[in-house]
Amino acid sequence: MDGLRTPQKLAAEVLGTAFLVFIGVGSVPATLMVNGDAPFTMADLGMISLAFGTVVLATVYAFGHVSGNHINPAVTVALAMNGQFPWRQVPAYLAAQIAGAVLGAFAIIGVLGDRASKLGLGIAAYGEGVGAGQAFIAEFVGTFILVLTVLLVVHRAAAPGFAGVAIGLVVFAAIIPVAPATGASINPARTLGPMLVQQVWGGEVAWSQAPVYLAAEFLAGVTAALAARALTHIKTSAGAQHDALETAA
Repeated sequence: MDGLRTPQKLAAEVLGTAFLVFIGVGSVPATLMVNGDAPFTMADLGMISLAFGTVVLATVYAFGHVSGNHINPAVTVALAMNGQFPWRQVPAYLAAQIAGAVLGAFAIIGVLGDRASKLGLGIAAYGEGVGAGQAFIAEFVGTFILVLTVLLVVHRAAAPGFAGVAIGLVVFAAIIPVAPATGASINPARTLGPMLVQQVWGGEVAWSQAPVYLAAEFLAGVTAALAARALTHIKTSAGAQHDALETAA
């Protein structure tokens, strides 16, 4: 990313997040349209998860060398906490990600029409039988797994060249157990973008659920940053020598 200007990086974050929302979130109303009155099955969930995983994999390689392809505010904050991203750029990245999510959600309606909004526009929400506490835990666990994976695969000691594959696969995998509870947003921008567009389009939005999602996702990002720091911490040479002496004794 050396030599690239900030507007180029922000544009990449807008596009990457827009791609994520259009393809990943858009796969939800698309699936419901194709299914018609047929029941939603595990195969449907698998295809939606695959849509999310493949678009994440593609954007990592397409935009990673431009902006880092965070496309998730929880990832941006976690990277900043661990010194892998400058704090001064965090507000602009978060704004670009939300803008991209809004753009991607509008693109869903542009392609699939008003029916996409009537089918819920792929908004992540928890329904009857799932309380706020369970929803918080589900989003926290899913986001934690995703962000921790991102932090560790982009670490300088990680095997080079496989970050996109690992991140895409963990997105695919995490959605499977989390989606039945909350729709598996695991991304604050993905949470807010479709909600904002659905509101503008006149659809129903459960805004009371937004704080649960956002709190869980950001807290998971912070926790993942602390976990990654603990897992990759290297002792000082003095500490290593002390351990060696104790072992020898």
